[in-house]
Amino acid sequence: MSKQDGSGRQTTAASAVDDLTAHILHVDMDAFFASVELLEHPELVGKPVIVGHPSLRSVVTAATYEARKFGVNSAMPMAVAMRRCPQAIVLEPHYDRYQKYSGIVMDLFRDITPHVEVLGIDEAFLDVASARRLMGTPWQIGTLVRERVFAETGLRCSVGAASTKYVAKLASSRSKPDGLLVIPAADTLAFLHPQPISALWGVGVKTAEKLERLGLRTVGDVADIPIDALIRAVGPASAAHLNALAWARDPRAVVTEHTEKSIGHERTFETNLVGLAELEKEMLRLSNAVGVRLRRSGMQARTVSLKLRFGDFSTITRSRTLADPTDLGRRIYEEARSLYAESGRTGEPIRLLGVRGEQLTGRVSEPGLWDDDGDWREAEHTLDAITAKFGKTLVRPATLIGDDPDRRMPMRGTD
Repeated sequence: MSKQDGSGRQTTAASAVDDLTAHILHVDMDAFFASVELLEHPELVGKPVIVGHPSLRSVVTAATYEARKFGVNSAMPMAVAMRRCPQAIVLEPHYDRYQKYSGIVMDLFRDITPHVEVLGIDEAFLDVASARRLMGTPWQIGTLVRERVFAETGLRCSVGAASTKYVAKLASSRSKPDGLLVIPAADTLAFLHPQPISALWGVGVKTAEKLERLGLRTVGDVADIPIDALIRAVGPASAAHLNALAWARDPRAVVTEHTEKSIGHERTFETNLVGLAELEKEMLRLSNAVGVRLRRSGMQARTVSLKLRFGDFSTITRSRTLADPTDLGRRIYEEARSLYAESGRTGEPIRLLGVRGEQLTGRVSEPGLWDDDGDWREAEHTLDAITAKFGKTLVRPATLIGDDPDRRMPMRGTD
């Protein structure tokens, strides 16, 4: 599997492949967050740039390939990143920009084929079987995708094309940055088997150690080992999964509809929270943000989950299933506050706080006869209407008025 810094890059030469079996494309934007920031700072192109907050307690959101060559990766503590690449330039993240460009890119994909499965803000699968008659071979369509993305956004992407989703995604990673790699069905095993075992989905550090103790180093090694030996090493379910991938068996189709399984927000603090009042204020802010997203998506949550990371970096998660699903920030807040009170660790300094709505369901059309949340429901729906017309800063809960956002790192939404 290709390294994050682009070493080991492999691409398909122009017009070298006219095979039609590689109809599944995986398109992955190159260093997406960092590349979007560079659109505003063209003078920094070609330099090591890290996206994140300058505090040494924060983590790296993204990094350019120039920074990655020094060993800087996303989710790495900023302090470690700056030790590895002290000359790096740190830019603050702007999530609204990433959403904007993601929307442009995904709409572009849908112009090429209606069969688009969005995996996240910066990657998607495309099934181009129905587009081949008008647009040509997978290589030609992949080239068109890359050209249009750059022409319309100024951003670069990498494309892998194969007969299965797994191999297409692996091919896109091998072609980074700014490349296209087509793997015809007949060449799949020749491409796949020399890859390291880390290329197999589901192989983390612990599984890799188990496989390496058996002398397995490549995907081909996993394919050739007797299944009984693999079962003894990783168990029957994992063994079946790894054996199938090692032989490129992946029957999954491109699924055009995506259903969110949960909606959440979390925040890491510059200085640990120690007071109950401040904690409850942040909990209310996060809960309201979750409620807004639930209502916008027409969903309700049956379960509320609270995530706490303490000053010693230990992390706990507590959750509760509700009698009735909700999309109200106040109800989510009350449940989150109750979960905290019952956590057994009240009063400890908190580094990170997260609130999440889970087990999502379509919105119930009418509340019950006795609606305990009726007043809050009316208030939050009114706030939704005002926000839609005038923006989100005009009106907010009285508890949140006057607080200072500078001591906090920006809130991060999670799905």
